[in-house]
Order: sequence, then structure tokens, then C-alpha cells
Amino acid sequence: MANVLELDLENEEQLCKLGAAFSSPARIQILKLLYFNSYNVIEIAEKLQIPPSSAALYVRSLEEAGLINTRVQRGSRGSMKICSRKNDSIHIDLTATDPNVSKVSSISMPVGCYSDCRVSPTCGIASERGQIGHEDRPDSFYLPERTQAQILWTSSGYVEYKFPYQLKGHVKLKRIILAFEACSEASNYKEDWPSDISIIIDGLDCGTWRSPGDHGSRRGRLNPEWWPNGSTQYGELVTLEISEKGCMINSKNSSSVTVNDFSFSAERPITVWIGNKPDAQYIGGLNLFGRRYGDVEQDITFSFVY
Repeated sequence: MANVLELDLENEEQLCKLGAAFSSPARIQILKLLYFNSYNVIEIAEKLQIPPSSAALYVRSLEEAGLINTRVQRGSRGSMKICSRKNDSIHIDLTATDPNVSKVSSISMPVGCYSDCRVSPTCGIASERGQIGHEDRPDSFYLPERTQAQILWTSSGYVEYKFPYQLKGHVKLKRIILAFEACSEASNYKEDWPSDISIIIDGLDCGTWRSPGDHGSRRGRLNPEWWPNGSTQYGELVTLEISEKGCMINSKNSSSVTVNDFSFSAERPITVWIGNKPDAQYIGGLNLFGRRYGDVEQDITFSFVY
């Protein structure tokens, strides 16, 4: 896949370095030279028939502009700087960005793509085609086929997901929104079966939503034909919104954690924990619905407003 260097008019310093790097035909020749192979500075000087001091100067300029990679490698006579191509193309956005208009970046996570879990019977996972593994067997939650799951359930415990942080550069986060369809988990179903379902993001407690019950008195509108009546059918849309003022779940205050309390980075994933805390008042389990089950045609959605 091609590596693209993306810049806009806010990257003033790098744009100036980029212009300086392209101001010399010799520097452009170095970029051509590095398209298929990596070379050290001496080899570049020999191939372009220029002094090594000039080659070193040009390489430094290209490196500062973000156009090439360099690494120092030990050679037979000391160390040498190995140069290689860094990007395949450059995209410079010349349009202005209105700071008063928010942008939104969203990631949709299938319910079966959890990274960790702790479950107990009654429990199980299913795709839109059928049961995955065996019902009431916690080991079924570790089958490779779990990534195809569109519904999962457990009478206690939690599931944990890892979301990538893909916003580039320095952005000002205004809000974080996590949304999923869920309900309690009882044997078969029970409309009056409360469960305190908590949400923890990167170790910060963002609040608890109390599900009133395990809904099964009518079929979920998205459920596949094979899914039996007399069992869990649908949930409720749970929306956690985190702003600079705190957390709200379904428009009710849930925690004092703010968007400024997080330090997201592309270097590590964002951990999202959903489940019953061991000390919850109502440990009534959890059903999580994907886009092929329940009433809401969506997976777990994590959005960043910036």
C-alpha cells in the first residue's frame, strides 16, 4: 500500500522545508535513485557524480522535509548512513478549515471482536447463521469464529474491546460518543430483570446504565429466522457521550470524567470495558447486539468529535 504524506496550510514549517528540498535538481535525482533501492551517502555521491559533502547536505534536507528515511549502520570503516524512500506521494490540502465546524471520525466494532472477556452461564455467542460453539460454555468465547458473532450474552462479567485511535496530528477533541444496543441477561428472557451495565474507557469509570430487563416479549426486528422465540430478542440503544463537562448516558449525568482526562495516542489502542462490576447492585448480566440482531442496525460505534 502506498505511503502518502498528507499536509495542509497549517503545516507551515514542513511546507517550507518541502519547498527547499525540491528546489534542487540534485535532490530530486536522489529521490529517483531511492525509489527502488536504498543507498548510503557515498554510493549516492558516486552514482550522481557529486562530492560526498554535497550528497550529505542534500540527504539532510530531504530527511528534514520528511521525504526519506535514514538509519546509521556499522560498516567496514566506521559507520554509514543508509537512505531509503519514505513516501510514495504527497497530498497538500490548500482549502481552509473552519474551526467552528466540527468533524466526526467513527469506528464500528463487531460485537465478536472483543480482546478479553469474563463470562458465566447463561452465556453464548452466535452469528446470523447459527450458534458459535456450545451454549453455556465459556470456552466458546475464545473460538476463532467469535469474530463473526452478531450477538453475545452472559449472566455476569464483562467484554473488553480495543479501538484504534486514528486521528492524525494534534486535534482538539470536543466529544467522545460510544453507542451500542444492550439489555440484561436472564434464562430465556425476563422483562423485569435489572442489570447495572458499566462502561470503563482506558481505566476511567464513565458511568453505569441500568437495564430494566431482558427483552423477549416480541421478536427483534433484525433477528434472523433461525433465532428462537422465547429468548432474548432486542435491547435498548445505550449512548455514552463524554464532553468537557462530564459523562452522560442516554442524556443523564453518569460520571465527572471529561474528554480532557484522556490522552489518546496512535501508539496504543483505546480500551473499552462493558459489563457488570463485581460490586454492582444488580448483576443481571449482559446481552450485546450487532447489526444483524435486535432493533438497531449497528455494531458498537465509537465516535470522535473534534
